[in-house]
Amino acid sequence: MYITVLTLFVCLLAASAMGADAGKKRILILCTGNSARSQMAEGFLRSLDARLEVRSAGTYPSPRVNPFAIQAMQEVGIDISKGTPKKVDQFISQSFDYVITVCDEADKSCPNFRGKVGTRVHIGFPDPAKATGSDAEKLEVFRRVRNDIQTRFRAYYETEIRRGL
Repeated sequence: MYITVLTLFVCLLAASAMGADAGKKRILILCTGNSARSQMAEGFLRSLDARLEVRSAGTYPSPRVNPFAIQAMQEVGIDISKGTPKKVDQFISQSFDYVITVCDEADKSCPNFRGKVGTRVHIGFPDPAKATGSDAEKLEVFRRVRNDIQTRFRAYYETEIRRGL
């Protein structure tokens, strides 16, 4: 009797844990440096739906998140200041529902994942870190890219990701 009750309890715990993850979508956003575009896209997707488990990484990560990306996102109420660029290698063995590349270079050099990948898609944006001029001019480029990321990722969320939740 005790073993049967214990087995039932363990099964209920396992079912409960599985139910907690049911409806979660795992998303990895890839870029080269993981310092601007992928960090901004990660921030936007996280803000859209708590059921999304969003990560970002780079093929050649920068030492830190670009301060202009942080500022541009703060202007729309999203804090990415605690983000850190990560190397894609740490995610290779994991499974994702979506792997989204946001720069052409990462799209070309996207590694083969050992984990299952449901959908791989490229949604490319120009690199705002290549902007030249004054700080105000550079920030304006980051704002334009931020707005484009917000528009296109919201549309992709509405038409593709949300449908599967």
